Amino acid sequence: MRQQRIVVAGTGAGIGKTVFCAGLVSLLGANFWKPVQFGFEGESDAERVARLGCLPSDRIVPERYCLQTAVSPDCSAEIDEVRINTESLDVPDNTGGRPLVIEGAGGLMEPLNCGTLYIDVFERWRLPVVLCASTARETINYSLLSIEALRRRQIDILGIAFIGEKKSEAVRAICEIGRVRWLGRLPWIAPLSAETLQAAFKVAFRRDDFVP
Repeated sequence: MRQQRIVVAGTGAGIGKTVFCAGLVSLLGANFWKPVQFGFEGESDAERVARLGCLPSDRIVPERYCLQTAVSPDCSAEIDEVRINTESLDVPDNTGGRPLVIEGAGGLMEPLNCGTLYIDVFERWRLPVVLCASTARETINYSLLSIEALRRRQIDILGIAFIGEKKSEAVRAICEIGRVRWLGRLPWIAPLSAETLQAAFKVAFRRDDFVP
């Protein structure tokens, strides 16, 4: 039987998807894969997930593309003189019976090459998506646009997870107008460590809500 596989996408870059993924892999006992990594210094997102999620190296699926410059993936690939072949981004099945959490890069409309957006790859995969959204002021617009984009391509939305300070009016508006399930809210955590993240995640989210 095929194992549980979840895509974690965001309404934009820098909203906390990687920290969320670290909490989710710990909650589910999952493996982690970030197909395209771009723009990092020192610690990659996979390494950060391994550290914060307390994952051994054999539960991290290596990136297909690891790019250096902090711009959009297509521009970063051009600088590194690489072309991202999106047909090579097939979801691995060798997860040892564990669930697999897959993290996207940036927002849904990030271009991977001159002809393909990340959401095009998600559409091909046909896997359920957890949408991560900031609770900042502009979250309603970005979140509803992302929900509409996923629905237009008939991609299943498992639910929406918020990251940041409590903003009940914005959260309620997104869930009601977007007709999407609220999964929980991960607050900003300081200091951030494996212990503080896992403790906060268990309070904010329920494991059963991530079962498709």
